[in-house]
Amino acid sequence: MKKIEAQTLEAAYAEASSHFDCSVTELEIVVVQQPKKGFLGFMSKTAVIVAGPKKIAAQTVKKDDTPIDDASAMPAEEKAETEEAFSEDDESEYDEVYDDDDYYTENADDLEAIAAEVETKLETLFDSICFDLEPIRVTVYDDETLLVEFQGDDAALLIGKEGYRYKALSYMIFNWINAEYQLQLRLEIAEFLQNQEESVARYLTGVFENIDREGHAQTRVLDGVLVQIALKQLRERYSNKYVAIRTTRDGGKYVIINDYHNY
Repeated sequence: MKKIEAQTLEAAYAEASSHFDCSVTELEIVVVQQPKKGFLGFMSKTAVIVAGPKKIAAQTVKKDDTPIDDASAMPAEEKAETEEAFSEDDESEYDEVYDDDDYYTENADDLEAIAAEVETKLETLFDSICFDLEPIRVTVYDDETLLVEFQGDDAALLIGKEGYRYKALSYMIFNWINAEYQLQLRLEIAEFLQNQEESVARYLTGVFENIDREGHAQTRVLDGVLVQIALKQLRERYSNKYVAIRTTRDGGKYVIINDYHNY
């Protein structure tokens, strides 16, 4: 077996096929690491596979479905060659790859250490930005979430008109830490998220009344971050009901609340 590293899985497969001088369909391939583009050039990963020729089938099946060992029916010389060819396949290549801690940093249990690592990387990323920002703070919000905070005189400029910069930044950071560490993100920029949560809470007061009176309701179409905030608040209040996001034909999103047997 041979460990192969390349920029893409397709390139890794092609290299394996070339190395063993056979078709990809004739190879046993284990994908050890999927390639990742990373976040703005940081934390990118290459594709890593372990490949080798497929072993000759050790068994065939009789008409009565009873397995028999084909090796006993092979000529002695061919049997010896087969045993020699595969006796060295001790999976040492697998051990080398799976024991490499660099491939599994996302499995770290220490959330405080992960928060510190994310904070350092974000500081490096935003070090040369022209905005006047305070040091970025990353802390543990709960067992599944990191809180990332941007403060400073120019922090509000990261929000953008109608929050478009906030949404873009939230999307990029979330996709990075979720893929790398399997964690959720709570992004706070100059108290923008707190203000949005308070605004949604005020709006949902009327929705709560409809649900309590009629047993079901739906919100108006809400913008990206607002629909997620509304979903969270509604699920916390109505844990016994079906609460989900729906999408209109033109791409708008809203939340419906109903009994489980009526959705």
